[in-house]
Amino acid sequence: MASRKALVRRPSPRLADGLVTHIDRKPVDPELALRQWEDYVAALRAHGWETVEVPPLDDCPDGVFIEDTMVVHRNVALIARPGAGSRRPETAAAEETVTALGLSLNRIREPGTLDGGDILKIGDTLYVGRGGRTDGEGVRQLRAVFEPLGARVVAVPVSRVLHLKSAVTALPDGTVIGYPLLVDDPAAFPRFLPVPEESGAHVVLLGGGRLLMAKSAPRSAELFADLGYQPVPVDISEFEKMEGCVTCLSVRLRELYG
Repeated sequence: MASRKALVRRPSPRLADGLVTHIDRKPVDPELALRQWEDYVAALRAHGWETVEVPPLDDCPDGVFIEDTMVVHRNVALIARPGAGSRRPETAAAEETVTALGLSLNRIREPGTLDGGDILKIGDTLYVGRGGRTDGEGVRQLRAVFEPLGARVVAVPVSRVLHLKSAVTALPDGTVIGYPLLVDDPAAFPRFLPVPEESGAHVVLLGGGRLLMAKSAPRSAELFADLGYQPVPVDISEFEKMEGCVTCLSVRLRELYG
């Protein structure tokens, strides 16, 4: 069995009906989206990740963005309460899946709201974006669950993008990367590296210096290669039309499994 697991959920044929907040709506090809999702899953598997498919939700257009359903730290899964009411049905099947995997559970309770895509983990520090889908009560509950486990929770403002991780992610050495026009406060992070493309701000750490990232950011890929990392590009154009990126298409469980 692989030492690292990734939760994924195949896209709904109604993907084009999903929510968009900061970009103009564009036509989406659901068949192409499915092929791109399959290539994304294959890339995870090819780099040592065992993928666990959460049951699909054809009536939930945004369900493919599985990262928003939870935050996982150590062996605890905090089930989200999405800021968009239409997305709240997405959490039940995700909760059942992590329960079957043996994680401990907690939940964001009403009236708090929190989306998993608002959480950037760097070691034991959890940066949480506040201002969009995650509110102050959601931040308070996140802190109450994870600070007793040794985490440090740092709230940062988010107003220019859907989620914090729509604006920033981090390299293996902990350097935060982002497209400057979309980052509210780069000084909130000890080390910040600007990237030349919006989609270059999103990387999934595959291990061994390999970075899963969007094919649409070739100049950012060159920057990362110059820093000694190995970009692994995937085409996710149909998901980018819905404000999606490589991070939100999976939940990585490296903390529990190694």
